[in-house]
Amino acid sequence: MNILITGGASGLGGAITRKLAEDARHKVYFTYSKSKAEAEKIATDFSNTVPVKCDFGDANELSSLIENIASFDLDILINNAYNGDFIKTHFHKTPSEDFLNDFRDNIIPTIEITQKAINGFRKKRMGKIITILTSGLSENPPIGASVYIANKAYLEKLTKVWATENAAFHISSNSISPSFMQTNLTSKVDERVVEQLREKHPLKQLLSVEEVANTVAFFVDATPQINGVDITINAATSIK
Repeated sequence: MNILITGGASGLGGAITRKLAEDARHKVYFTYSKSKAEAEKIATDFSNTVPVKCDFGDANELSSLIENIASFDLDILINNAYNGDFIKTHFHKTPSEDFLNDFRDNIIPTIEITQKAINGFRKKRMGKIITILTSGLSENPPIGASVYIANKAYLEKLTKVWATENAAFHISSNSISPSFMQTNLTSKVDERVVEQLREKHPLKQLLSVEEVANTVAFFVDATPQINGVDITINAATSIK
């Protein structure tokens, strides 16, 4: 299958790219912004991967990616990229421009990429959309993460729209909400907080990016009957 992973060079995205590229039947396109070295390493390790430079904040790079999506002949789109900080400051101290800027740099590009992919999926009458959501933190948002949580909440509702509008075309839209992971995105979280999270964890160990990548692989192979589903990975620390 032809797969596009946004933000697929490092952290969780890198783990997803590597996991899916292990299957030689897949051709895996993945975008990167600042992680050029990691992208080149993946391309060296897996001949069935194609790195694509795309900074969501760069209009020209984004436009180029969207124009090329048709040539990728995609079967699967994985929305993973996030261009911004996980932790900023308290909501009442956050400039309103931060909400606008992060929405422009993350949600709008994801919308445009997904629209382009769906247009192709509808012509093929098949396709899968997999979206990484709120890191399992939407019910108890951490202090300082209002911008990030708000953006992910917006995407959460869109994943349901994509599912219902396109089910008749054998297109599924599912999502994954992982609990806290140590990645570049969360690197500014105080180590004392990270240790507290680890101590309170039922398994006494934080979720790994490889575990989430395995869940993505499940959705990749899943029947289109599984549609509109969100898998929360949090060791039952909260039950919906």
